Amino acid sequence: MLRMPLASASLLAIAISLAGCGEDKAPATQAAAPAASSASAPAAATSQVDEAASKAVVSHYADLALAVFSDAASTGKTLQGAIDALLANPNDDTLKAAREAWLAARVPYMQTEVFRFGNAVVDDWEGQLNAWPLDEGLIDYVAKDYQHALGNPGASANIIANTELQVGEDKLDVTTITPELLASLNELGGSEANVATGYHAIEFLLWGQDLNGSGPGAGERPASDFVVGEGATGGNNERRRAFIKAAADLLVSDLDAMVVQWQAGKTDNYRATLEADTAENGLRKMLFGMGSLSLGELAGERMKVALEANSTEDEHDCFSDNTHNSHFYNGKGIRNVYLGEYKKVDGTTLTGPSLSSLVAKVDAAADSTLKADLEATEGKLQALVDSAGNGKHFDQLIAADNAEGQQIVRDAIAALVKQTGAIEQAAGKLGISDLNPDTADHSF
Repeated sequence: MLRMPLASASLLAIAISLAGCGEDKAPATQAAAPAASSASAPAAATSQVDEAASKAVVSHYADLALAVFSDAASTGKTLQGAIDALLANPNDDTLKAAREAWLAARVPYMQTEVFRFGNAVVDDWEGQLNAWPLDEGLIDYVAKDYQHALGNPGASANIIANTELQVGEDKLDVTTITPELLASLNELGGSEANVATGYHAIEFLLWGQDLNGSGPGAGERPASDFVVGEGATGGNNERRRAFIKAAADLLVSDLDAMVVQWQAGKTDNYRATLEADTAENGLRKMLFGMGSLSLGELAGERMKVALEANSTEDEHDCFSDNTHNSHFYNGKGIRNVYLGEYKKVDGTTLTGPSLSSLVAKVDAAADSTLKADLEATEGKLQALVDSAGNGKHFDQLIAADNAEGQQIVRDAIAALVKQTGAIEQAAGKLGISDLNPDTADHSF
């Protein structure tokens, strides 16, 4: 479809008033850490669980994290290479290959998110990689009627079209686009919708806006937006090329940094801290992460918000129409942690001591219930994937006039809520009371 870029300018004035800024509600990406139990006063039922067996489960949890973050890093490097190939020779084929690399990179990354909640080292790091929803007008040209966060002073900043931004009384030089510059522009003016880095910024640059609303189709950015010289479209193409290159480079360096945090044999990384803690606290983090991703984040922020508002702007992978897969692999990550298994991108499966085995030794029925709920949830999330395969993507399912589609989403939400209850029950069997998974202020 025809795209009409907004008029560019060398200087964009952004009026940002810092007066009257109240304390906003903490974003979903800032999940509260689970309350740690005292090593000297473990919960009563903990005596039923073998300490050595529990330690082995926590250690394997770290192995799972290392494997999935390593896969995220390797697929991130493949994406980086595909973007380099696109920039070397922009055409339909190289753009398609870069998009496919982005989609492939999402598979392991979405399975890492179960490690966010309870592990501050991941939660503090995650926003630079997966913050959403974003106001894409911060980055590049958009349709004149595009919807953005109310009161966002950077909603139409268009970094690609401008070399200087004025923020209050200060002028911000954005002439040279680097990974460091992009990172500094996140939450510009205090708005969480200003996201300049990570998977979704790259997604927008590869696909462009999805202007189809709740109709079929994803973004349709042409490869010529990355051409320099004859045949170029979009305007400011050198800066667009620099932006996507810098974003990809930052993504890879961030992923590599997280891999280091989970490597074994180090004394100064997060894994060493986790394994030095009590087994009970390690198990609590595992279960809190499962429950919080299941309830507040996936059922709430990523599905309930979009469904209740019939809002395509609130779907997770909105430019590429890949939301169904992101939700599915979030669910897969939860199941991975409980079962102690992860299917790597090379096709091999990592297995080891699991929460499931611990729970089964104490209460086989509780273990069976949770495993059944995890399987049922995967089936409901698979229904989203199947619907997309049949041409009905998530943004179409949540349309106000699509009662059948909405029910598919509601069924997935209900399954996630039910499995969260089973997660809390399993935690109780291990002596972990008051798990209190993060609800992100949602009621179910």
